Parts: sequence; structure tokens; C-alpha cells
Amino acid sequence: MSANNSVRKKIKAVLWDFGGVLTTSPFEAFNRFEAENGFPKDIIRTINSTNPDTNAWAQLESAAILVDEFDSTFADEAKALGYEIRGRDVLALLSGDIRPNMVKALEIIKQSHQVACITNNVKTGTGPGMARNAKKAQSVADVMAMFDLVVESSKVGYRKPNPKIYQFTCESIGVTPDECLFLDDLGINLKPAKAMGMRTIKVVNAEDAISELENHLELTLT
Repeated sequence: MSANNSVRKKIKAVLWDFGGVLTTSPFEAFNRFEAENGFPKDIIRTINSTNPDTNAWAQLESAAILVDEFDSTFADEAKALGYEIRGRDVLALLSGDIRPNMVKALEIIKQSHQVACITNNVKTGTGPGMARNAKKAQSVADVMAMFDLVVESSKVGYRKPNPKIYQFTCESIGVTPDECLFLDDLGINLKPAKAMGMRTIKVVNAEDAISELENHLELTLT
């Protein structure tokens, strides 16, 4: 390999997941719901990770089924594991709270890089962030307006971690994967992006994610 080929390309675009990155994680809401209702911690995530390419969650995020069918199908999947949980109860937990420090970082990064959002979402609530009230919907809309492109699984028909959604995003904004930095709170979504050549950040908390962004981009974001 020549010296030129070993040099990584400059980052031209930063790609963002939405829930769990720019908002608090829905997993926190899942755990509160489980505790309040006497269910084992992470049982909702267990249901959603069983047959992950074909289960009710996967079908809803890729628009293969609608909310009414999801409600009953998810309930069947929960019942198979011994629990009574309706799909609609889970959907009500999806909309997290905006993280102001992450939004500030996005605002600064937008001044020098292309920015796009890739979100696995469902056709419930209001807008890409699935907000449950008008105030939250407006807050989400204000953030979404900052992006050059928003790619929603429920509209394009495929979802992370399908490489097609990453390739579609790159082609739409005119960059190659090795010119991108991608943030997501799920390692399963980062793995194929990294295999395509993207640099990745797993978001566990906002502070560490911002520090990693600063290191990758050589920017001050706080």
C-alpha cells in the first residue's frame, strides 16, 4: 500500500442517529415502564431483538406493517415470552428529550461539514422524532431543520443496520462512506457503517460523544 492510499480521507459529512443521540435514549423510558409494571428489566429490548430482521419492530420501522398490526403482533411476541405488553404501550415511550449540548455541537459542525440524520422510526406521533405533544414536536422540527438531509426508515423502506440506508444517504449528499463520521447509540448499527469505511462513534452519553467529535473533527464544540 502506498503512503497516499494509507492516508484516511478528510471527513466531509457527519451522520447522526436521532433517538439516543440527539435525544435521550428510549431505552431509559423502556426501563421505567418495565419497573413501573413489574416486568424484567430490558424485556422490551429482548422482544425487539428476537428475530430482529422479521419481527414486529423491524416490520414497523421499514413500513411493512402499520401501527394497528404492530400493536397485536408485538403483543403476540411478548406473550410468547410470557408477558402481556401491547405494541401501542411501547410506541408511547419512543420520543425522548432533546439534549441541548448535542444540538449545540450539531449547530457548530454544520458550519463546516455536511450533516445528515439517519433514523429508524415508525409512523406514529408527529414528525421524524415521533413526538407525542405539540411542544416536543416543534423542538424536534427545529433540530431536523438543521440537517441537509433526513433519512427515515419508515419512508425509504429499509432500516439500520441494512447497508442500503447508509449508501443511500452518502449518495444523496454526494460523499463516499470513507468521508463520513457516523454517530449511533447502537453498536449493531455502527458495525456495517464501519465496514463500509465510515468512522464511528458509539453514543453512551452526550459528554463523551462530544469529546470524540472534537477529536475527530478538530473542533471546539462546548
